[in-house]
Amino acid sequence: MNYKSILNYFINRSTNASAESFNAKIKAFRAQFRGVKNVEFFLYRLTTIFA
Repeated sequence: MNYKSILNYFINRSTNASAESFNAKIKAFRAQFRGVKNVEFFLYRLTTIFA
């Protein structure tokens, strides 16, 4: 169950909001470049923009 992550919020006041935000940014970036043929270049761009 998710009780550990729920309790973690109340104990440490920490959430996974930053990870969710980062995932949303990656999804939006992927949506911009549909049909990419050069995967290495795509990953390079991803790391240079969001790293």
